[in-house]
Amino acid sequence: MAEFRLLDQSENWVALVKPAGFHVHPPEDSTHRVPRDKVVLYQLRRQLDCFVYPVHRLDAGTSGVLLMALNSEAASFLAQQFQNHKVRKVYHAVVRGWTEEAGDITQSLDLDSTGEPAESHTSYRRLGRCEFPEAVGKRHTTARYSLVEAEPHTGRFHQIRRHMNRISHPVIGDAMHGDSKHNQFFRKQKGFAGLCLKAHQLSFLSPDRGPLTIEAPDNDLWKRLRPLFSET
Repeated sequence: MAEFRLLDQSENWVALVKPAGFHVHPPEDSTHRVPRDKVVLYQLRRQLDCFVYPVHRLDAGTSGVLLMALNSEAASFLAQQFQNHKVRKVYHAVVRGWTEEAGDITQSLDLDSTGEPAESHTSYRRLGRCEFPEAVGKRHTTARYSLVEAEPHTGRFHQIRRHMNRISHPVIGDAMHGDSKHNQFFRKQKGFAGLCLKAHQLSFLSPDRGPLTIEAPDNDLWKRLRPLFSET
């Protein structure tokens, strides 16, 4: 059974580190079954011995800071902040290629519920870049990657992953929206398995403590990834 690392806690909420491979709650699609020991909702209830309430979600492959409410009133208070885009969410990602120093991506994304295009906005800035003297595919003689900090200003499904792919800088390890050749290169040649996307920081208004910012420490994957990138 999982024991999650708790980052901070009040009588109304708890912030924890979600490991990659865990679902926040059971998938809505009943045909996609997930073992209970891979669902944060169930395992955190057991760990804390109380009910917990999801107020936002992270992709199963994404690691990092996750916020859960401890009562229904706090759940409503916090969920409204997420729904109204009042929570600042900062992610770190490794992407293919050398990005611009900073940018805004405003291409609309289809809603997962209706398929209709919806206004979407992600900003990013480059934290570092690296280059390997190895060819991945036939277009380039070297392999280039960027470490970026991305902030979604809207809450679309797989927003950062889809937006980075739209500007030809897909997230490494993304099997759905990424580049399979570069994913394989990172996994097999460099020994970095999994989605290189981390929920690094959350800033929100606590119902009992006021404005807060909570940051997730690096896991083993990110401790090995960061030294690859020189600041630019």
